[in-house]
Amino acid sequence: MHKPIRIQLPDLRYIDCKIDFSIDTFSAVVQLCKSLGIRHPEELSLCYPLEPSHLKQNYQNLKEAKRIKSPPDTNTFIAATRGSSNSLDRSNGPCPATPPPPRSLSATPVAQQNGTLRRYGGLYSTQSDGSSDGGYGSTPPRAASLDALDSLAELSLADSPLEPDTQSRESLLTPKSLMERARMNVGWLDSSLSIMEQYVREWNTLQLRFKFYSFFDLTARAQDAARLNQLYQQARWQILNQEVQCTEEEMLLFAALQLQIELQTLAGGSLDAADGTATSQANAPEDEIDAALSALQTQLEGGPAPHNDITHVPELASYLKYLRPKRFTLKAYKRGWVSCRDGVLRIHSSREAAGKGEPPSYAVELRGAEVTPDAHPASGRYSIKLEVPAEDAMHEMWLKCENEDQYAEWVAACRLGSRGRSLADSAFATEAAAVRSLLQLQRPQPAAALNQHSLPHLDHLQPENYLAPRFLKKLKSKFTQRVLESHANVKDLPLLEAKLQYIKTWQNLRDYGQTMFVVRFMGHKRDEIISIANNRIMRLDPNTGDHIKTWRFSDMKAWNVNWEIKHMMVQFQEGNIIFSVQSADCKVVHEFIGGYIFLSMRSKDANQTLNEDLFHKLTGGWT
Repeated sequence: MHKPIRIQLPDLRYIDCKIDFSIDTFSAVVQLCKSLGIRHPEELSLCYPLEPSHLKQNYQNLKEAKRIKSPPDTNTFIAATRGSSNSLDRSNGPCPATPPPPRSLSATPVAQQNGTLRRYGGLYSTQSDGSSDGGYGSTPPRAASLDALDSLAELSLADSPLEPDTQSRESLLTPKSLMERARMNVGWLDSSLSIMEQYVREWNTLQLRFKFYSFFDLTARAQDAARLNQLYQQARWQILNQEVQCTEEEMLLFAALQLQIELQTLAGGSLDAADGTATSQANAPEDEIDAALSALQTQLEGGPAPHNDITHVPELASYLKYLRPKRFTLKAYKRGWVSCRDGVLRIHSSREAAGKGEPPSYAVELRGAEVTPDAHPASGRYSIKLEVPAEDAMHEMWLKCENEDQYAEWVAACRLGSRGRSLADSAFATEAAAVRSLLQLQRPQPAAALNQHSLPHLDHLQPENYLAPRFLKKLKSKFTQRVLESHANVKDLPLLEAKLQYIKTWQNLRDYGQTMFVVRFMGHKRDEIISIANNRIMRLDPNTGDHIKTWRFSDMKAWNVNWEIKHMMVQFQEGNIIFSVQSADCKVVHEFIGGYIFLSMRSKDANQTLNEDLFHKLTGGWT
């Protein structure tokens, strides 16, 4: 039962397409992504558009929030002429009161914007849907072609307009607190139910978004250009709307990468990627054979030694400054000999004391800790914030390194230790190299590689399009110069590599990948916040965002919902936690946990098929 619907993509464009309303939402998203050429559809889902009022209070159900609005006045007769295009359902709920008006069989082509878009027969539009309430009960599009709805294969998502239209930009929500950010997750559709069962009707508007922050096999290949571009766009708007926080240096790096992407797009980088898609598909079998031969060669020549052959446990040790903040005391760093071995951080007064086997002054178990890098290459600050789990709360600890190399190694060691892995893991060198690469990109180059007048595009740089609002006042006057200094580090990146680097930098942010909900723990009367990431659940302070407690999925035994009282219980080795979700339906939280478990079970087998039954078993709340 396919019906027309309007979908807003992560890059804020709208497409009109036909979706099967009778199958479950997960299967509908799989079919939609296949038509759009987006790989790994299990990472995406559909959600209702939100309004500013949704951030002001908790709604467990978005459909109830719609009904809270002023109901229609049924005592007033409203005359409507036959064939009028003024739909009566524009502000009175999601269900159309009258059939949609007839649409023209010939679509109106959409004009190009900023020289980056080609026309695809009117299939998509950067125009707003014209909805007066911004909800999912929008009016039918003004220039939709019923014949064109089955031609999504002609639409390319590998490139986007440099800037969306003003109305789409203004419709984005900017949360001003953690509570408001947590309330933004009320709109997700239930993956187990059909679209029809969730009060969605013909020509309503839904948003397609990346739901799970666990991206599989993400590379800068032409066949992944559409997925890479849409993920870049979603990351970009999260940063510009302050859904995730970043430092000033990171903000300038994001702006520089965005500038490089725009320059490459104007130079035809997107066309090159599109032209290379057919070639890459034709060469796909050969590429797979080459990859298999390379893997076999590595195996025969000898790869990393297995753990059972390691006779010496690696250890990282050096002099560092450390701090254990306490209330009502002055913050003063102390210098000590810090060593990391088997996931345990030990601090001695000196190297000699450690060599003599004396007990350490402090010993910290890194497993389950939250690691927050805090580097500022321009000023020479290289610090690491550790939030270590304890019985009552998370204890804070700071490490201060002397240089970039030391900082990169300790960040990698702490991250591996927090996951329960040792320095013998082959990921240690990769993790350290990634940290060094990010630091190199954040180091400004005073001799800017581009002259402000060398390209016409640079004359029209608007700080509002590159900076989050909280940086505008400080950086607006010197924006162009600061961005060009950062751009010198990324000026040689091709289009897909620049987008991939943007995504990798986004993934290094402290708040990355955290889906928050307002909850109330059993036995407590005040609202708190939990955050679900790809490998853990965190309890956060609503005011500061500090981690109060972290529970790892590796320590989880089961999770289930009491559907009668809408309470969720998650069972861990150290005990159970029970809470009710205030800002969404508890099924949404259940689905996030099960979804991440499902995504962690994917393998690199090229013949792997999407196991939809397993997904529903882990997320549907039934066994």
